[in-house]
Amino acid sequence: MLVGSLVLNVFFYSENKRLTPGIKVIGVIDGDTIVLDGKVRLRLRQVDAPELEFCGGKEAKEKLEELVGGEKVVLEEKILDQMGRDMALVYVKNKLINEELLAGGWVKYHSDSTSKKEDLKKAGELARKEKRGIFGPECRQMENLENPECVIKGNIDPSTQEKKYYLPGCVQYKFTVVEKNVGEKWFCSEKEAQEAGYVKSKRCPENE
Repeated sequence: MLVGSLVLNVFFYSENKRLTPGIKVIGVIDGDTIVLDGKVRLRLRQVDAPELEFCGGKEAKEKLEELVGGEKVVLEEKILDQMGRDMALVYVKNKLINEELLAGGWVKYHSDSTSKKEDLKKAGELARKEKRGIFGPECRQMENLENPECVIKGNIDPSTQEKKYYLPGCVQYKFTVVEKNVGEKWFCSEKEAQEAGYVKSKRCPENE
């Protein structure tokens, strides 16, 4: 009975902690960064929002504003990132905002060792599977919906940031996805792609 009582006490302490007034949010910078009272910037752990100028960037920011704007938040598992910036799990009452953003599909899951890792990962995977937000056809494209005549695919390597473009005759063209939420683009000509800093993939035929 003593063990059960202790477990319940810990549970209620945790729940009450989230219900108590926290730190007021005075601004939202983008889809994964807020400004707290005292002008302290804080990034939400395990989420990665598109830059504001990319597909889904404005929507991610609007969603975060809807969830935390003017609210008082409770921070848990706060750490510093590699740049020395604050990061945390963010709660409004008993609602985990990090998870809410992932469920909406306007942010990507970013691996990290929090106690909510599995829940957050599942929320991100479900959003991807159901093609919500940035995983939908507006941001993630196999075909150019806006201008079908412009068929050259511009891709950015996530590890090296190397920019490559693929023509319809190139190997892997069919399987290449243009992720506009990370800045990838469609081009109407090779010249246009090259002027934007993209290089023709080595897996394309020389005569293309």
